Amino acid sequence: MTTANKPKKITFKHAESEWYNYHQTLREIASLREEIMYPFDEDPKDKTIVKGANSVRHPGNPTERLATRLTTSRQLKYLEQVIRAIEEVYNALPSDYKELVKLRYWRKSHKLTWDGIAQELNVSRRQAIYWRDEIVQATVEVLGWR
Repeated sequence: MTTANKPKKITFKHAESEWYNYHQTLREIASLREEIMYPFDEDPKDKTIVKGANSVRHPGNPTERLATRLTTSRQLKYLEQVIRAIEEVYNALPSDYKELVKLRYWRKSHKLTWDGIAQELNVSRRQAIYWRDEIVQATVEVLGWR
């Protein structure tokens, strides 16, 4: 990783946090898709008609409903872009790097230290951190972040 291509520290941390939150983001995408497909005011099981502009459940303004759906859609597109980038990077990784991802980001039980991860991978601590840097750098590049 050269200095010219090195992402800003905050960008690096953001990209790394997306790896940590990968499974949560998948659940969020499923929820957003459900919300877009079945918005609160079009629930086929709910035949209640609510009158008045102050209804929280059924906003009276169709423009507000449209804006809400468009915002949700933009959010969905962004989350899907992040997931695609993570999957693209992950699928291109060698098996040792994939194991690092599983140990560092996707392990549910306990978080290992860098020393623990390095021991599991039979590499030095510095090598494990270098692999992490490469993974996050690749993610930043795929996403087009700086």
